[in-house]
Amino acid sequence: MKSRTSGAKSSRGASEHAKPTADSNGTQGKRRVTFRVRATVGSVVCLAGDFNDWHPGLKPLRDKRGDGEYSTVLHLSPGDYQYKYVIDGTWCADPDCKEWVQNDHGTLNSVIHVS
Repeated sequence: MKSRTSGAKSSRGASEHAKPTADSNGTQGKRRVTFRVRATVGSVVCLAGDFNDWHPGLKPLRDKRGDGEYSTVLHLSPGDYQYKYVIDGTWCADPDCKEWVQNDHGTLNSVIHVS
């Protein structure tokens, strides 16, 4: 895996709040993982990754406060996962993820380690 320079921004305005976090309050041996990304208020924001077979419509993010910070929670088993945000139909790597891999399309997938 390669490290990415921090501070990069996606074309859709994601910011430092995009980094997912994991805690130990998951269920059945799984970890609770929160994904957050900033986008324009009113955007359609989804999460796609190998945890949902890359189907973005299966996991929409919500802007609960109406301030452009979208989030969702997944319960994931320990392991490494590749993912991307889909913001208004545009696939975006997580701008604050420290690890990424190049995918078969020649773009970047973000990587989270769940332990």
